[in-house]
Amino acid sequence: MRVSAPGRFEYRAVDSMVNPYLMAAALLKAFDDGLKRNLDPGEPEHRNLYEAMEAGKQVKKLPMSLGEALERLAEDEVIRSAMPGEMYPLYHWYKRDEWEKFLSTTSNWDVEMYLDCLP
Repeated sequence: MRVSAPGRFEYRAVDSMVNPYLMAAALLKAFDDGLKRNLDPGEPEHRNLYEAMEAGKQVKKLPMSLGEALERLAEDEVIRSAMPGEMYPLYHWYKRDEWEKFLSTTSNWDVEMYLDCLP
């Protein structure tokens, strides 16, 4: 989320497979939390983010895997509250199952990298 001009907000989804309803609910909960707790978003950044990082700016990075994202979600009460009742436990169960299936799948890369290593 960024403010690109006075009165103009932009959100660019990182992944086109995002559930738009869950994403909107999470954003609204995050906005609500920030407003209620009067959180300071920090100083505006006018530089290109990559240039700012090269100049030493510290940034929080997004999770690099579904497994890491699930761990971060489990620690975030505000975003979890966007999925009330049984919604979060069920979502977590399905996504954890998806991650475990991914981890147990043999890819073409695995075959190409390791098949010749067998005696």
